[in-house]
Amino acid sequence: MQKEKTYYATGRRKTAIARTWLMPGTGKVVVNDRPAEVYFPTESSKTVMLQPLTLTNLIGSFDVKVTVKGGGIAGQVGAIRHGITRALILADPELRSVLKKAGFVRRDPRIKERKKYGQRSARARFQFSKR
Repeated sequence: MQKEKTYYATGRRKTAIARTWLMPGTGKVVVNDRPAEVYFPTESSKTVMLQPLTLTNLIGSFDVKVTVKGGGIAGQVGAIRHGITRALILADPELRSVLKKAGFVRRDPRIKERKKYGQRSARARFQFSKR
């Protein structure tokens, strides 16, 4: 693994954090030391994860290695997409405008709202009883 050809970036979504490395290669994707097809069995999560590479027509030119922690499947897929986007921008800064237009550059800030005291959940109240 050559240092000058490896691009590292961190992606985040909800409570998931993905550390992403892009290396020139054949398009192999490894998530937590497992192939992406094994780690994410659904086809939709694989397509969402690789959207930045598909958009920039670089799907077969980079190998992707990811370690991801926290969150659920949707959060982890979003974090990996964010990490791949940031690493692609490091690899080629001219891709930023294309990726920004697609909405991949900005971190998705939506996280779960905390439960408030005196309530059943974040927004739902306990049932009111007049008598």
